[in-house]
Amino acid sequence: MNYSVYILYSSKLDRFYIGTTDDVPNRLIEHNNFHYKNAFTSRGVPWVLYLSIDGLLSEKAYYIERQIKKMKSKKYIQNLKAFPEIIIKLKS
Repeated sequence: MNYSVYILYSSKLDRFYIGTTDDVPNRLIEHNNFHYKNAFTSRGVPWVLYLSIDGLLSEKAYYIERQIKKMKSKKYIQNLKAFPEIIIKLKS
């Protein structure tokens, strides 16, 4: 099965959220419809899809998610979008 690492952005919180899923459009709907009522994302609605890294095996998707979270950097996330070669390195 193909997995994706997705990054959502909330202008309300001016924060990013990073997750892994096998269905990005559905997960975005869930976050915006308070499917996870007590989760961090419930405070930031509406969320928009900022970036999606697709076509990954489960293990690789969770690895990339951890790497992005480990950076704890808004600038790093912005650089992922601005410089796709960073994503290529993460995927290899």
